[in-house]
Amino acid sequence: MAARYQQPVQNADYSNPTVLIIGAGISGICMAIDLIRRHNCHNFIIVEKSSYVGGTWGDNRYPGSRCDVWSHLYSYSFEASDWTREFSSQKEIHTYLVRTAQKWGLYEYIRFNTIVEEARWSDRLSKWETAVRVSSGSKDAETTDSYTITSDFLVSAVGQLNSPYYPEIPGINTFEGKILHSARWDWNHKTERKKIAVIGSGATAAQLIPEVAKDAKNVTVFQRTPNWVIPREDADIPQWRRNLYRYVPGARRRYRAELMDIRESALFDAIVTNDENGKDLLRSMSLDLMKRQIQNNPKLIKNLTPDYPPGCKRVIISDDLFSALDQPHVALETEKIKSITSDSITTENNEYKVDMIVLATGFRTIEFLYPIKVYGLEGRSIQDIWQGGARAYLGMTVESLPNFAMLYGPNTNLGHNSIILMIEAQSRYISEIIKKVCEAKARNKSLALSPSQQTVQLFNEEIQEKLLKSTYANPTCKSWYKMEDGLITNNWSGTVIEYQKLTSAIRWTDYLVSGSYAKTLTDSNTSHVGRVVEETMIGRFGMKVLFITLSSTAFFVWRHLR
Repeated sequence: MAARYQQPVQNADYSNPTVLIIGAGISGICMAIDLIRRHNCHNFIIVEKSSYVGGTWGDNRYPGSRCDVWSHLYSYSFEASDWTREFSSQKEIHTYLVRTAQKWGLYEYIRFNTIVEEARWSDRLSKWETAVRVSSGSKDAETTDSYTITSDFLVSAVGQLNSPYYPEIPGINTFEGKILHSARWDWNHKTERKKIAVIGSGATAAQLIPEVAKDAKNVTVFQRTPNWVIPREDADIPQWRRNLYRYVPGARRRYRAELMDIRESALFDAIVTNDENGKDLLRSMSLDLMKRQIQNNPKLIKNLTPDYPPGCKRVIISDDLFSALDQPHVALETEKIKSITSDSITTENNEYKVDMIVLATGFRTIEFLYPIKVYGLEGRSIQDIWQGGARAYLGMTVESLPNFAMLYGPNTNLGHNSIILMIEAQSRYISEIIKKVCEAKARNKSLALSPSQQTVQLFNEEIQEKLLKSTYANPTCKSWYKMEDGLITNNWSGTVIEYQKLTSAIRWTDYLVSGSYAKTLTDSNTSHVGRVVEETMIGRFGMKVLFITLSSTAFFVWRHLR
């Protein structure tokens, strides 16, 4: 007879799964698939506040939305895709995630339009009690508009880019035109012949400005600080290459590995470290692009040139931003917004009449888990645990929160590579912990574990020491990577490979383990997790020699077997 954790949740145990996953985006999908394919665990629920899978790639449907990482790196290692462009659009990425969820049968496990309001660890039950609310207007809400899910393990897959940030500008609520956040785009509201204000000039703004400028009457971009912008060099992937990746064994994986090498070496040095040669290269790429695309407008060039090193803030990639900003009907405003009225935006010296305001103001990135309320051992709140800034062991597990883990948590964001590589490493690690909890439950035993305070403290002291030497810590710029006091809570301090190796085994001595199954872990000391090797192992010359050798061998065998 199969253990309970191997069986999907049925009506009788509708609110009592072994595992509860919050979020059906990239992280939640990866976590669910790993539970199935690595540990044959099916007794889990995914709750998703939206009506669709895909997370940020379902939310960010604004014009021009696309990925800033090469398509062949922005996919799961275990689920390849026939990408059509070097940098995929939002639509293609979202379709990929929907297709992956369908292939693995995840819709059976997902409860849409379900909002998590509070998660509380029960010391008495040694389980999580998670209060959820069903969105009004749905059929489920006619049955019950809220209920509590009791689980042995809780996984947060809400990520860092899920709660839009709405700026507090005097008078913003008096505006009578259309206001929308880029992550909540309303395609029913057209931009043709509109006077549009774009507040923000980061990566999102860089993608949507060229698109809305195509048919708007005029566009005013309100920029707080300029950004380093380098060419995207996007292009269609020709059919012959797509066929090569599809039919030639190893070709797609090899291409992905070479892209990985570029991001992990040259790009890492240029963006994350204080390598001056790399920084000079990025500067020259940005300035050359600016000079090519902006004609006879020295003031615009000056206002678009940063005074901080590349990498301090997110480096933007775009093939058309500068040319879009140089159009007669597009204006760049660098003065701080003073107020908003019913039909205009005012700065210290200028007033702009507008019909539509687009907030390209990003997300509440340093408020992890927001707005979910979380309470751990003895009712200790996450606000209390994270006084002074969010922190977690390996960016995943948190002190005083037993049987809890998060994907894309504190200090796991990247400035140089694909976040999916990090998410896969985290999912493998977390699924191994969950496996032990499932084993205990199958034997009618108990198991609860959380990292010790010392473990979390030592880990974070080490990465903060490294981050202080990185470009992210440069005091000349503010970014969503860090808090007001300069503490970097979002970004990882090293390469992806370093993180993969660090998470390739679980040291149970790093955890406070309790329950009747605890001795099994303390006796084993460590558990092997492994990692997906993404980088190239053989250089191009070696590949050429290998190809010639294999071809010669195949020809020799063919001749002697004719």
